[in-house]
Amino acid sequence: MSGTTGPNADLGDAEESTIRDCEECVAPAEAFSVIANETRLSILEALWKAPERPVSFSKLRREVGMADSAQFNYHLKQLTDQFVVGTDEGYDFRSAGKKVVRAILAGSFNENPEMGPFEVDGTCADCGAGLQAFYEDDMLTVECTDCAKRHGRYPFPPGGLNDRTREEVMDAFNQRVRHLHCLAADGVCPECNGRMTTTITRDEADYLGLEVRVDHECEQCRHSLYSAVGLSLLDQSDVVTFHRDHGVDLCTKPYWDLAWCVSDQHTTVLSADPWQILVEIPLDEEVLSVTLDGDLNVLELERTCESASEGSRAVSD
Repeated sequence: MSGTTGPNADLGDAEESTIRDCEECVAPAEAFSVIANETRLSILEALWKAPERPVSFSKLRREVGMADSAQFNYHLKQLTDQFVVGTDEGYDFRSAGKKVVRAILAGSFNENPEMGPFEVDGTCADCGAGLQAFYEDDMLTVECTDCAKRHGRYPFPPGGLNDRTREEVMDAFNQRVRHLHCLAADGVCPECNGRMTTTITRDEADYLGLEVRVDHECEQCRHSLYSAVGLSLLDQSDVVTFHRDHGVDLCTKPYWDLAWCVSDQHTTVLSADPWQILVEIPLDEEVLSVTLDGDLNVLELERTCESASEGSRAVSD
């Protein structure tokens, strides 16, 4: 937890303070025991549904439907300071209270739906067959219907399935995966906001069927993400412009339908010490060649016609 400032830490001492320095912090077991009560969860839900906040004591009690004022006051006090805050005007959320309600709405703790398999747009990067998706254990997976190559498997809270068609679910999944990797590449864990480190490694375990892969791992909670090198280029400005010039909106294009994002057939290791990796993105009759270093920084960009690119590779071979 080194480097994580506690909620009561002086910003000037940020380098020396950690969340463990918080004298008023509540132990995790105690925090969970506070909300493990139907009445208290009902209070948080009523506060969430309120059109305006703060909400007065009497109005909040009416919304929860509890006649005994003393009993209601007891439960409300258990939530106060950690999950809700009392003001002269009434009661409002603290950040932790909102997180509890959002976790319930997401269905992460109390729902376990399954869906699929069903067909999705796109073709397999390895064999060209169709793709399918299925949902189980809070994970959404995209894979080939023929060779079973996995094109992605990521956490997707059950609440993301609500009131969405399958097409809308896949659109949301596409944007979520981009967001997860964008945060990770920026050094922020999408699960706990801890420090995320990025390394390029040989995929010796053949986890993704790649020669090399990008590993993101959180130093705090150990959450990890793995991908092909090309996936890191989805929001790179030159790559986005290159696709726009060819009439493709890369921001909405399903990442699993881009071979350079899910395979290494367009990836060449130029050097392993230090890392220099070439990703060649073909589109129509043109190729965008992007050279990256071990930190996924762009070292070089070049746009060429595809025939010229193939010729240069033949010469080098």
